[in-house]
Amino acid sequence: MKRVGLITGGSRGIGFGIAIQLAANGFDLAINGTRFPGDVEEALRKLKGFGNDVIYCRGNISSSTDRENIIRQVKEHYGKLHVLINNAGVAPTERKDILDASEESFDDVISINLKGPYFLTQKAANWMIEQKKNDQEFTGCIINISSISATVASVNRGEYCISKAGIGMATKLFAVRLGEFNIPVFEVRPGVIRTDMTAGVKEKYDKMIEEGLCVQQRWGEPDDVGKVVASLAKSDFMYSTGQVIMVDGGLTIPRL
Repeated sequence: MKRVGLITGGSRGIGFGIAIQLAANGFDLAINGTRFPGDVEEALRKLKGFGNDVIYCRGNISSSTDRENIIRQVKEHYGKLHVLINNAGVAPTERKDILDASEESFDDVISINLKGPYFLTQKAANWMIEQKKNDQEFTGCIINISSISATVASVNRGEYCISKAGIGMATKLFAVRLGEFNIPVFEVRPGVIRTDMTAGVKEKYDKMIEEGLCVQQRWGEPDDVGKVVASLAKSDFMYSTGQVIMVDGGLTIPRL
């Protein structure tokens, strides 16, 4: 029986890197995103090329109605869910000093990066508990894609940092609450990853990486994150609930 994974923001960037690795490991997939279906056809085609079933669940995770619809679509199509990967996220539209940043930007980033995953996890977790009660052999897990910004302060995008720090606590909270059901919850913290989100600051990070920002002197790739997430999704780390896995090339290692 194939396992089913739901990946938010799974049609591009880090999310697509995760989707590729899960597809390669035999998962059927539900890919969530906000783009129109026609815009994700190529991504879905590549995922289906692994011989798995793949559906697209369009919706904005900041919306309670959309969250409900996403879970409903997975239930109607697959009737089961083993892995939720909370990956979808946005950067501030404008990077502004915290002395000047707007309340509107704060609300927008927090609603997508923190509130959305928090309440989507609530829905998925309750469904996983139900599945576990009906089948003791059921194995599920939840994986939150955070960022080094959970602990590394960037004063020109404070709302983003706060949203990722919040994901860190949400991971611990759900890990504790779901422990009795043996449903582990993990947090993965990527560093500087080459995606469309970081394309606008490529020159800045090219220079910083060359000057020793990371221990491993290269950009991270979506596959670097995807391979870690696939290992977690396959239940290789069932006794490590609540833990943080860094995928940052050693960027956050304190050095002299």
